[in-house]
Amino acid sequence: MAGLIPEDIINQVLDRVDIVEIISSYLPLKRAGRNFKALCPFHHEKTASFTVNPDKQIYHCFGCGVGGNVFNFVMRQERMEFPEAVEMLAKKLGINLPKPEFKNQHTLNLNQQLYKLNELACDFYHQTLCELPQGKIAFVYLEKRKVDLATIKRFKLGFAPDKWDGLLNFIRGKGIGLSLLEKSGLIIAKENKDGFYDRFRNRVSFPIFDIKSRIIGFGARLLESSESAKYINSPETPIYIKGNNLYGLNFSKDAIRDKDFAIIVEGYLDFITPFKAGIENIVASLGTALTEEQIRILKRYTHNCIMLFDADSAGELATLRSLDILLEEGMNVKVATLPSGFDPDSFVNKFGAEPFKEIIKQAKALFEYKLDLCLNKFNCKEVEGKSRIAGEMLPTVNKFPNAVLRFGYLKKLSEVLSVDEQALLIELKKLKQSNPYFSSKDKETSFKKLSATSSVEKMILKLLLAENKFIEQFKDNLDISDFEDSCMKEIITAILDFVSQGKEVTAHKLINRLESRIAHETISELCTQDDLLVVDKEKVFKECLERLKKERLKARCKQLQQEIHLAEASGNNEKAYKLFTEYNQLIKG
Repeated sequence: MAGLIPEDIINQVLDRVDIVEIISSYLPLKRAGRNFKALCPFHHEKTASFTVNPDKQIYHCFGCGVGGNVFNFVMRQERMEFPEAVEMLAKKLGINLPKPEFKNQHTLNLNQQLYKLNELACDFYHQTLCELPQGKIAFVYLEKRKVDLATIKRFKLGFAPDKWDGLLNFIRGKGIGLSLLEKSGLIIAKENKDGFYDRFRNRVSFPIFDIKSRIIGFGARLLESSESAKYINSPETPIYIKGNNLYGLNFSKDAIRDKDFAIIVEGYLDFITPFKAGIENIVASLGTALTEEQIRILKRYTHNCIMLFDADSAGELATLRSLDILLEEGMNVKVATLPSGFDPDSFVNKFGAEPFKEIIKQAKALFEYKLDLCLNKFNCKEVEGKSRIAGEMLPTVNKFPNAVLRFGYLKKLSEVLSVDEQALLIELKKLKQSNPYFSSKDKETSFKKLSATSSVEKMILKLLLAENKFIEQFKDNLDISDFEDSCMKEIITAILDFVSQGKEVTAHKLINRLESRIAHETISELCTQDDLLVVDKEKVFKECLERLKKERLKARCKQLQQEIHLAEASGNNEKAYKLFTEYNQLIKG
């Protein structure tokens, strides 16, 4: 797909875009010398280690190791592929990209075809609801639920008619193959494999959007109670993974960022009804326990969330246990509860937005909420009850990454239970030993770093990236084979390729030539370090060249000594003599 975008357009985007401007639209950057710094959006940290170099148009985090150019940042931040990142930035800069037509499927990748197919399906369902006689029953149903026409249009709600092949025939009329339609999850193969039928029938349809407002799947609700499931959803597809998206975030992300907290509900109408009532900092979890991926997406906009439960689910400790993952990801979590018999949809429809906001204001911190629930559930006057409460609360305490919070809550638990703090600390340590908060993947960087290479190789590459004039000196004195580290070889090969084509070597464009993520992060790390600002670069470069030559000479002499020993041991005197001659020439210089 990357090949469909001409290199001159990619370079045009890189020439015109300002990485500081783009990243500052996501993060509050602060000037730090020649660079800018911020808290890294890709891992939890308290001290800013995320660095942006405006001169090189590169970013790098010295905490988790991620780095690259502006495309790498947008791809990671927006969960995009490379062509999508180029398209997004090109659009922002007013650069036109050639767009292939849907009918020319050979020029489109599978994901793009599925996005387009979902759009067509959404149009079919929406038109059926709003314009066709068979949609009248669903329209009346939505009116009873106080979903007006403006809301129907904004969220592109629709109706899947009560037919086995309604959508199937519509899509086939567009000349689209059944194989693609099956991949989308919109149709299902018959048991005897003799044909297909529509997945959604006689249901109100809710398109599920990703953060870019592309339709990735559908939810569908029955109009009346029956033995069938009230809601069914699209199966997972190449573009729809249930645990990777939050319903409504494409509509609510700006409000969430502005208010700096998100209300998390469960279902489609539980999102839509409060949203249309003016409570716009809200998302829905699509009926699943929150996943790490969902939380990390939400963290782009806020580190604060309020889980909103109805009275039935709020009393379930298992439900609250699932929220510990939010704490692991560094989120500040509160819990609010609706009165018995209400969900967000029915509550707002009956009482309006202001009482709903009051319930949100009364939300309790997760620790406080869970402790109150435990105290109501277990007898804290008895030893067994104290043990049960501690058993529920300590895993939650253990999930707080902040040590001050952990020990503060431990002290409070000790006071409430009248249990010695040391006893609770012993139990907490047992948890840490069996399931520590910082796993091995947090303690180690995700990729091999430059520590695996010699400091000399690192410095040479750093100088090549700093100033192009050193490249010619490198060509005159060294060869790629003089480097041991494969990542270094890959980067320097790309540098020499740039030079052979008469192009200026710039770090942010060099990254686009390299497939390896390790190479991207190696370049970004070297370009965001400030340790070459005052040194005599010419002198350092010459010293590095000499040291690397000596290291390679030493390594070759050692290798020759081993080969001479093996040749003599095997009685191959002729070979031994040749090797010894080469050895003498090397040590004499």
